[in-house]
Amino acid sequence: MCKKTRYGVFNLTFSQEKPQTKKENYFLSQVHQPFFTLGISNTIIMMLIFALGYKGVLTLSVDALFFHVYSLIFIVFINIFTGFLFTTYPKYTGMNNVEKPFYKKLFYINLFGFILFLIGALTHVTILLIATTLIIYGNYLIVKKLKKLFENSTAANLEDPFWMLRAFKFGLAGNILMVISIFIPVIQQFAIALSFFMFLIFLTFAVGQRMIPFFSHSMEEKDERFIGTVFVLFIIKTILATFNSYDYVKIAEIIVDILLGLYMLGEFLKWKILDKNAHPIIWILHLGLFWLPAAFVLDAISLIAELYLDTSFYFLGIHLIALGFLTTILIGFGTRVTYGHSGQPPQAEGLVLGLFYFTQIVVLTRFLYSLNIGFSWGLNFLFDISFTTWLILFVLWAAKFLPVLVRGAK
Repeated sequence: MCKKTRYGVFNLTFSQEKPQTKKENYFLSQVHQPFFTLGISNTIIMMLIFALGYKGVLTLSVDALFFHVYSLIFIVFINIFTGFLFTTYPKYTGMNNVEKPFYKKLFYINLFGFILFLIGALTHVTILLIATTLIIYGNYLIVKKLKKLFENSTAANLEDPFWMLRAFKFGLAGNILMVISIFIPVIQQFAIALSFFMFLIFLTFAVGQRMIPFFSHSMEEKDERFIGTVFVLFIIKTILATFNSYDYVKIAEIIVDILLGLYMLGEFLKWKILDKNAHPIIWILHLGLFWLPAAFVLDAISLIAELYLDTSFYFLGIHLIALGFLTTILIGFGTRVTYGHSGQPPQAEGLVLGLFYFTQIVVLTRFLYSLNIGFSWGLNFLFDISFTTWLILFVLWAAKFLPVLVRGAK
């Protein structure tokens, strides 16, 4: 439109441009992306700091055992669990997806908690305690969100979500007890056992026993008492592991280990999930699953050897469970979720398949280091090899998948 004025003719036609909308941040577009990224990055950083502290290169404000256990459980693996469960738990309960504002807030809480924890571990315990308070708060928010999804669910079968929620509640309790153990060291062993078995391992088991038969297209009915029985045995294992400095307690723990291993193996075989024609990524999940009963039986054997040889194999069983079962399963699920939610087929070929084989090398090197301690071989360089293979594993996984998590598939 034009208008004539004393100054001439002015064009009063304005272009009807649409207001520009802010481009969505891909990194935060799906709930698993920020938490997987934080978990994998922390895995590399925390293991490196622990190794340098263990070898005396760095001086930590807390003992190396506390740093190692707390950082891996409540800074590394809890983020990976959060990314996975916030993706799948709404499906289990028939609820809507976790809201972006909520998971963004939680991500920043966990991120700042990690940064402060790292600073505190390298400087002063007071900063570390502030960090753990923030981390515990984030842990509480996770439990609160899962509880809300569970309680509002109208799904017909909530057995598996029930056990996953219960495991996370044990994790919150273990988190608090771990921090208290800084001031009351006598409870540290119980806090570690509770956090490890009742949270880390039982949660992985609860997810695995649901998802792996599903991925394997198993049509076999699971024993309804199976997961509840394993839960009770895990509680007994936790108590016995706390007091196993007494020989009679160690004997009882050996019996529980064997019962757990044989009972789980028998149930896993009933599912008839093993298929030589299965996709490699399914075989990887099978390997991780069967590592659990195998690790408990090997733990029993190591405890028997400790009794007869009057020695210590330096947490051999715990590391077989953590590396053979937990790490293999989480890398398998993490790979599948990352591929699937970036529009790529969930497959394991080439480098990806090599990573899973390499995971077993990580298990072997840690196994050898425990034997070195128990038999006094004097081959302490095996520790360097063990933590180096761990770092290589996660650096390679990060190089392959962090670009997908941050920027999307190319």
